[in-house]
Amino acid sequence: MRIRRNMFSILSACLLASAAISPAAAQDRQFSAKAGEQVNAALTLANDGQTQSAVTRLETAITAPDLTAYERSTIYQMMGQYFYDLGRPKDAQHAFENAVDAGGLLPKEADNINITITQLMIGNGQYRAGAQRLEAHLNAGGEVKPEYIELLVNGWVQAEVYSRALPWAEKWFDAANPKGRKHFDLLNFLYSQTGQAERQADIVKQMIDRWPEDKALWTIWASMLANGGREQEAFEVKKIMYLKGFITTEPELLKVVQYYSFYDMPYQAAKILEQEMADNRISRTPETLTQLSNLHRQAREYGRAIPVLDAAAKLSGDAATYAALGEALYNEGDCVKSEVAFNEAITRGYDAGKSWMLIASCRYDQIAELDRLTCDMSDAQMAQAPITKARGAAIEAFGRVPTSSGVKADAQKWVQFISAEKDAFDRRCGLIIDVEKDLCFQKIKQGYDAIFITGELRLEDDVCWKYKEEYDAKYRQAAPPE
Repeated sequence: MRIRRNMFSILSACLLASAAISPAAAQDRQFSAKAGEQVNAALTLANDGQTQSAVTRLETAITAPDLTAYERSTIYQMMGQYFYDLGRPKDAQHAFENAVDAGGLLPKEADNINITITQLMIGNGQYRAGAQRLEAHLNAGGEVKPEYIELLVNGWVQAEVYSRALPWAEKWFDAANPKGRKHFDLLNFLYSQTGQAERQADIVKQMIDRWPEDKALWTIWASMLANGGREQEAFEVKKIMYLKGFITTEPELLKVVQYYSFYDMPYQAAKILEQEMADNRISRTPETLTQLSNLHRQAREYGRAIPVLDAAAKLSGDAATYAALGEALYNEGDCVKSEVAFNEAITRGYDAGKSWMLIASCRYDQIAELDRLTCDMSDAQMAQAPITKARGAAIEAFGRVPTSSGVKADAQKWVQFISAEKDAFDRRCGLIIDVEKDLCFQKIKQGYDAIFITGELRLEDDVCWKYKEEYDAKYRQAAPPE
């Protein structure tokens, strides 16, 4: 934090009225005729704008051997004023110090000059020395005024001795009525520099109540919460800042999006990111588009992720982005477009094993939506059935997983599983057919046994006629010739 220097008018406390001595003053606080002539001449020159000539006249006057302490102190005060007017603060400081050392000042006058000296020291870069001198003066019983405390605090702050500045700053703050922004800013700064987080938090809260539209205060508050391990509260502050329109730059806006995502609000994060890109406050780059698509996917909004991913992939040409597009299409069940995206990813260098596993999985998942095979279908019908072709396509895709791929073993297990499904169906159909044939054989036998009554072979179940020829060949002798 940068503390503004607030120098007082340099001779507001200096008593230069000694050039026109009061008749009631004590005899030893009067100028002799000779010294008074020199002083009046210097005043005349200064009033005419001839400040350097006035200084020269006073430099001559101060060398007189018979000057009283009062005369010497007054002449040095005048020299200090003129040096300051000439832009020579170091010379002014030295002259005022001589005025005090000369011993011709009353206590009140010396106090005022000491304050002036500390002003010059602090204004001249002697921050520590000036602050030490002023602090010693105040602690010794010097008059404590708000402007003096402000000067002292300024000195310690400029010297970066914040622990010495803080007690005086608090005294200055407490005495201020009304309290202005500078009073709050100073305590906020010093509490921060001295590591007093709780006190700083209290001041920042008060400042936000007074100046709720000050973005810097909200930023400080959020930073304090984050640094204090209170990330959730920092996020709440960031949300308020965003809603109040304080967050406008792209890095800040992206940080808000990250906050929402981190706290498991991908839908809200995606909504903000999408809106800010539409408003051109966040650039539409492959990175931000990919981020948006990821947020949509985290929110299970796969349909919204796909066009964003498609745009990101075309814009970047990135293999991983094409793979992400393929996965999103896979999740939506669009296997055809998913394969196109994965093939683009493979062409651009993406892991072929992972890609073909997902292509194969998508093909296999489609089987659930197809009509099942039935045992009464012929071999030709089974071979041409969509489900048979889908199984074959899935096996073909699993087979294209490279041998070197880490998922090759999984692919082989899937091929075995799909093949086992067909084998299980064939066995089941075989069992069903065997049961049906055995039952029909029984019914055919019963039909033959009843011929002496019915006069002809009759079967209860027409299905069984297809087994008659086999039954006859197996159980009946050829009829004897008549």
